[in-house]
Amino acid sequence: MSHMMDSPLRIGERVRTERASRGWSLAELAEHSGVSKAMLSKIERDEASPTAELLVRIAAAFGMTLSSLIALAEMSAGGQLLRAEDQRRWTDPATGYVRRHISPASPEGLELIHVRLPPGEAVNFPASVYGRSDEMIWVLSGRLKFTDGDTTHDMLAGDCYRMGAAPAARRYYAPGPEPAVYLVALVSRRG
Repeated sequence: MSHMMDSPLRIGERVRTERASRGWSLAELAEHSGVSKAMLSKIERDEASPTAELLVRIAAAFGMTLSSLIALAEMSAGGQLLRAEDQRRWTDPATGYVRRHISPASPEGLELIHVRLPPGEAVNFPASVYGRSDEMIWVLSGRLKFTDGDTTHDMLAGDCYRMGAAPAARRYYAPGPEPAVYLVALVSRRG
């Protein structure tokens, strides 16, 4: 059962490329992201599998969304059709959260992300990673308790939520008994 991304080295390579393109040392990236220099070094050398929470902090330091960072690391360039077998998957080693980038690269910055969050698991993202895109969540199956700032929404299959414009800490939790499966649609903001 292969649900890990095809080549974990691509994440490390992308982090190293993004850091180098800014002329940052590991220490500077550590300062901007809040991720230790030692962990960043391990990620770049493919000696550690970063969690979703770590990747989100690294992406935010680069002024990117998690989706953008993973898409750059995993997607082949070009094309209007992205076949199911070519859609890259990434699994969070801490939670088993499986994230699949299902949309072809878009010059408009539109991204569609399919997520499967195992029952009893949660992923948390700090407010600092939001504000660069407009996002919606559409629950496909299961139950998702989504917290946007101070408000929690108990979402069921078919429910759709548009995230607030103001950046806020957000939490995705699958209370079970089955996984929460949902689609995240986002459009990067220009400027």
